[in-house]
Amino acid sequence: MTKSNFTRRGVMKTGAVAGAGLALPTYLRAQESFTNNPTGDTVTLGFNVPQTGPYADEGADELRAFELAVEHLNGEGDGGMLQTFSSNALEGNGIMGKRVEFVTGDTQTKSDAARASARSMIEKDGAIMISGGSSSGVAVAVQGLCQEAGVIFMAGLTHSNDTTGKDKKANGFRHFFNAYMSAAAMAPVLEQLYGSDRNAYHLTADYTWGWTQQESIQAATEALGWTTVNNVLTPLAETDFSAYIAPVLNSGADVLVLNHYGGNMVNSLTNAVQFGLKEAQANGKQFEIVVPLYSELMARGAGQAIAGIPGSQNWDWKIENELGDRYKGTNAFVQSFGEKYGFPPSQAAHTCYAQTLLYADAVARGGSFNPCSVAEALEGYEFDGLGNGPTLYRAADHQCFKDVVVVRGKENPENEFDLVEIVEVTPAEQVTYEPDHPMFAGGALGECNPGA
Repeated sequence: MTKSNFTRRGVMKTGAVAGAGLALPTYLRAQESFTNNPTGDTVTLGFNVPQTGPYADEGADELRAFELAVEHLNGEGDGGMLQTFSSNALEGNGIMGKRVEFVTGDTQTKSDAARASARSMIEKDGAIMISGGSSSGVAVAVQGLCQEAGVIFMAGLTHSNDTTGKDKKANGFRHFFNAYMSAAAMAPVLEQLYGSDRNAYHLTADYTWGWTQQESIQAATEALGWTTVNNVLTPLAETDFSAYIAPVLNSGADVLVLNHYGGNMVNSLTNAVQFGLKEAQANGKQFEIVVPLYSELMARGAGQAIAGIPGSQNWDWKIENELGDRYKGTNAFVQSFGEKYGFPPSQAAHTCYAQTLLYADAVARGGSFNPCSVAEALEGYEFDGLGNGPTLYRAADHQCFKDVVVVRGKENPENEFDLVEIVEVTPAEQVTYEPDHPMFAGGALGECNPGA
């Protein structure tokens, strides 16, 4: 994909014009018939984030980014990525001239609580789009609700293959990468760092993200020649992983893979270091720890324990400075976020900010808030300037495809906000898979639901 290939797709297909003998799409024949059609001078978005629970730190940063995106859409502040986004549809006058307002909810990192919160925002507050979440279990649950209610779900931080795999929905869209992409990007780096003869012991968060992350990294490492010694599931609510770490020492493993995120990852990695795994020897090799997915935000929580630990990220706030203009938009966002909040944004903040702009842009390009118009404007949409390089929103499953960042904890960080170094950026084509890949099979996208 090159910049010259970028197009802005309209809603109506070529030839589908009034009087041409072709039927107009339903949402153009009945513009008023959709859930929470904003008839006044404002439009309400719903931001549903974990304000409590193990992923609360990510949720707080997501909410900061959502607020910043709303400011920029309304023409306040410095405009952020509106200045670098390849689309020219957003003018800083709200969305289609309507001032953007928002309501928030607490998912509690629980699917039932997240659905209840999202339902309230849709039914009581009139939200026309829901975004947020830092748990794939939450994302899958809320995406299903939004499909039923007839509103667009712009997924926040969700990494399970299932979100755009067996649980994909026509009203749902994911900008964040997934477990398969992490594994595909990390495998060559792991082979370079640790070789092809390794025995891996997995600790895995016991819900949809953990399952698919473990499946993905196991498949990728076994393809290198690694052996999987064990995979132990751990409760999402766990805070002390000592009992899970102790058996690793006598398991015959020489690598511990922590399929954990947020506070779980901080606690399990801290426990692993306390048990001396970073200094241990096994099978005549230096014992290693791998965390397939983490962020600068989690690295701050883990502190010195993150040093030398490899992982993957959707984005890193240093990427434009280190790797150049291909990742333009990063610096604009980092500057804007930093001026407002006093520190750099996390990958959770970045993807939520981008999703808000992408939704608004799709409304503007399609000329309607109707969710089916928005969906068609997003399907197959190619764009740039939002910090990840050239990106595609694939029509077949509503998954974004872009470069993946492989990182490693710095041994001697200069400050608390610069704890990871970029080891490699894997091109999008190397992490792209067919829509019917076995890890993503079992579900149908279905049809867009405009709701009322």
